[in-house]
Amino acid sequence: MAKNKNINPAAEIIEQPFGDILSERYLSYALSTIVSRSLPDVRDGLKPVHRRILYAMYKLSLWPDKKRMKSAKVVGDVMGDFHPHGDSAIYETMVRVAQDFAQRYPLVDGMGNFGNIDGDNAAAMRYTEARLTDVALLLLEGIEENAVDFRPTYDGRNQEPVVLPGVFPNLLANGSSGIAVGMATNIPPHNVAELCEAMELMLESDPTVKDLIKIVKGPDFPTGGILVESREEILKAYETGKGAFRVRAKWQKEELKQGAYQIVVTEIPYLVQKSKLIERIADLIQTRKIPMLDDVRDESAEDVRLILIPKNRNIEPELLMEALYRSCDLESRFNMNLNVLESGKVPKVMNLKEALRNWLDHQQDVLIRRSQFQLEKLLKDIERLQGFMLIYLNVDKVIKIIRFDDHPKEKLIKTFKLTEYQAEEILNMRLRRLNKLQEIEIKKELEDKEKERDRLEKLIKSEARQWTHIKKQIGELKKKFGTDTPLGKRRTKIGKPPAPIAVNLNEAMIEKEPVTVICSDKGWIRGMKGHGHNPKDFKFKDGDRGRFNIEAQTTDKIVIFATNGRFYTLGCDKLPSARGFGEPVRLMVDIPNDADITGILVFQPGGKILVASTEGRGFIVPSDDVLAQTKSGKQILNVSGKTEAALCRYVEEGDDHIAVIGKNRKMLVFELAELPVMSRGKGVRLQKLKEGGLADAKTFNWVKGLTFKYGTGETLVGDLNPWVGARASAGRVPPNGFPKTNKFD
Repeated sequence: MAKNKNINPAAEIIEQPFGDILSERYLSYALSTIVSRSLPDVRDGLKPVHRRILYAMYKLSLWPDKKRMKSAKVVGDVMGDFHPHGDSAIYETMVRVAQDFAQRYPLVDGMGNFGNIDGDNAAAMRYTEARLTDVALLLLEGIEENAVDFRPTYDGRNQEPVVLPGVFPNLLANGSSGIAVGMATNIPPHNVAELCEAMELMLESDPTVKDLIKIVKGPDFPTGGILVESREEILKAYETGKGAFRVRAKWQKEELKQGAYQIVVTEIPYLVQKSKLIERIADLIQTRKIPMLDDVRDESAEDVRLILIPKNRNIEPELLMEALYRSCDLESRFNMNLNVLESGKVPKVMNLKEALRNWLDHQQDVLIRRSQFQLEKLLKDIERLQGFMLIYLNVDKVIKIIRFDDHPKEKLIKTFKLTEYQAEEILNMRLRRLNKLQEIEIKKELEDKEKERDRLEKLIKSEARQWTHIKKQIGELKKKFGTDTPLGKRRTKIGKPPAPIAVNLNEAMIEKEPVTVICSDKGWIRGMKGHGHNPKDFKFKDGDRGRFNIEAQTTDKIVIFATNGRFYTLGCDKLPSARGFGEPVRLMVDIPNDADITGILVFQPGGKILVASTEGRGFIVPSDDVLAQTKSGKQILNVSGKTEAALCRYVEEGDDHIAVIGKNRKMLVFELAELPVMSRGKGVRLQKLKEGGLADAKTFNWVKGLTFKYGTGETLVGDLNPWVGARASAGRVPPNGFPKTNKFD
């Protein structure tokens, strides 16, 4: 082949540093990726591929009331006319906007296998069919009325919209995600009714983001779940446009036979594949990382139903779920990055208010453009109708001109001062329309169009009228997608941040069963399974009798108070069987021979215990301070000489007074605040006792009143004022009917 001598090779060489060339080309690629692929437009919430799919389906007339079309046809048209990329990428995008578990408000109505929440892929495009949804039509509403700009497609043969009119707030309603060069976006879906209410507030006043989140409480994911993020973190996320939302699966406890139960998970976090979640839980069971869980199975049909079987019926379901939340995707975090294209050009991280404001401004622009288009069309109609009315006033003359004149169009324009458009319409009019009835109809139509013209002109000139129209439009949208409608009902429940729960796997696995602790007068102790036993059925050794019987659980600890003022700790699981008479307590803990048991309590962490001696001295001790680490017990109440520890009682929450009674049958009532809280000591004097010593003491709530045992029931003391006095007073005789044992119960 002969070389062209007119071409100078040296003229085509550009000398430039390689670093400059690389940065320039990479910047061009990065901008193309950001604008044309990865970030959604804040106005319609769509990326170019989504916009092109919806517009192509609109051009194919695939409306909600029309028959569906093969997905392959849609993908082919999108790829050939608008989006020169691979067919699989286009089809996967169309599939995603059709999935009701991925989109809060689906844009495509698909028929066939469009995938599922397990993560299974959709069927091939030749098998599935699709059409637009009502939501998609809202995004396209007004596209033929010059509502938005159009640009040439990649090959210049067609036109495509730069942005959709977007009467539906799609960006926040359906969310979006994408990764560009050096930036990304991840926007959660929200409830449209809440967004509409927030925008109504913005049109009425100038609220802050803090005001808006009282309405937009958080994301509303299509798969439901429970949002457990704190309000502070939610506010921070919406104020900055960046943050995270913690979502937990929704579950419930189902009772089974013989006290057993199972946990049923009905909703899982957004974007979590159910099949992989089950695999993860099964792996936790296999590796024994969650020993409390015995099995997992999937009973899902159209709704999610995961069954979790605990190891035994005594495991607390809350503890089991807490362990699972920490180990698998039953709890997940959605990281929000509200990074969008402002005006379709500039990437910007927006807060909630800015995103809503941009949508409102877009709607104002769309409204003005649609109104101008409608006005121009209306003015043409009015011009035509005015020309017709002129004919009816001069019908014979018009017919004569048309019939005999060589140039009727020019003659009509000159004679009746018509426009070229009016003359053309008159010449094209059929003779059958020249009747009296048609004249009346045209006159009425002209009047209606003139009224509509006046309305549109006022709307275009008045910004206040525009916002009033948009507010009405938002109200209609709010009504259509209200929380009382199936599609608009909030799916993600707004919960509270969970309180931290310490999960002790060893303790959680211990069998927890009800047990009754029985202790005789001579100190023989045993544990009988179950609660609600009749004390008359308990058997004791000859010469012995029952003294204490307390209902507890096998996992509980009991504290034993002796007359030497020491507390001894014993686990319920260590108690001997109730088949015999039990064992002496002294063999289990080191209670001296000269000491006697004066009280047994089930240990309650964080509680308070009243302790008192026979001489009438006492105080309140935190229950955590009475636990003994050794068999020899822990000294709490100091006693000496003939003084002995007399009693121990729990102080119930809300108790604000104390009643004490001596063996001399004198009762005294005073405020509980007069007693000190101590870890150890002799205490303060409760009651002045000349003889006999202290018999009993009981704390109570003044409003609820003081009760004492009377026969087989209880009696409430109505007026306690006669017995109220200063601490360490002598007191007075108790009310009538008070037990001769001088015990409150």
